[in-house]
Amino acid sequence: MARKREEKAATDDRSLLLTLYKQILTVRRVEEAAAKAYAQGKIGGFLHLAIGMEAVAVGAISALKPTDYVVGTYREHAHYLAKGGSAKEVLAELYGKATGASKGLGGSMHLFSAKNRMMGGYGIVGGHVPLAAGVAFGSKYRGTDEVTLCFFGDGSVPQGAFHEGISLAGLWKLPIVFICENNQYSMGTPLYRTLAVADVTERASGYGIARDRFEGHDVLKVHEHIAEAVERARTTLEPTLVEVITYRFRGHSMSDPGNYRTKEEIEEWKKRDPVPVARERLKADFQVSEDELVSLEAHVKAEVQEAVRFAEESPPADPAHLWDYVYADPNTDPRKM
Repeated sequence: MARKREEKAATDDRSLLLTLYKQILTVRRVEEAAAKAYAQGKIGGFLHLAIGMEAVAVGAISALKPTDYVVGTYREHAHYLAKGGSAKEVLAELYGKATGASKGLGGSMHLFSAKNRMMGGYGIVGGHVPLAAGVAFGSKYRGTDEVTLCFFGDGSVPQGAFHEGISLAGLWKLPIVFICENNQYSMGTPLYRTLAVADVTERASGYGIARDRFEGHDVLKVHEHIAEAVERARTTLEPTLVEVITYRFRGHSMSDPGNYRTKEEIEEWKKRDPVPVARERLKADFQVSEDELVSLEAHVKAEVQEAVRFAEESPPADPAHLWDYVYADPNTDPRKM
């Protein structure tokens, strides 16, 4: 009986990792397509890529139920995709098209889906942390079992809003998991120049909440760690402050050449690139064949190519609708949008 349980667990892990690998690969290909389109002048404004960080968003969000909430930063393409959004919606939004996630009116930093409970990306560093606490408070107030994931970067930690948000979560016992995606740089400023105490999770004890800290290059490991925190929030209403060590291979945004880093540093981190890490684990630990992986990768490539075509051929955002989504309609239930 015990052996059968072990075999089932191994089968489940294999299936899960295949799903997660497809998701992080899709994120990577979407980000690469966006970078190419930006260089061609087809995308304007700001564009913040998460190439190298994909395992954090994908692994964490895979631990949620569809009814749970996600609140992201301005680097939220991966979060939107992992929460049920499509490559077509993301790229169309970046192109400023009416078929985009936010109807072409939000752009890279403001992907939103009420249907999928992806509550948006936010451009103000740390400013969204109290908003996420408010979402979690709403779930507790209604007596549901919903959990909120709040993602933020290491640059948010010194901000006052960050401390206000986790203080309220600890005080009111809110069903929320705060996830610091520590990619080592606050824009172009290294960690040692922004935080006197490098371990972000040490702040947790000051607010009476649980803590966890680990490297986020293995997407299955991220899933397992965040699943524990999500279960804690769901069953005991105890928040958790999680720090996931990661790295972005590109600059802060497309306008940042990243000259504050050495090539040697980047190459060292690329040894832990989450995409090949997941691919090699599928082959080594779960005996997934090369043919199966090549087939999956071809499917992802075709999907993203179709998304690019869709974005390029979609109609532009309609200025007539510019003010339609600024104020809420009191007669509309946002959960049914």
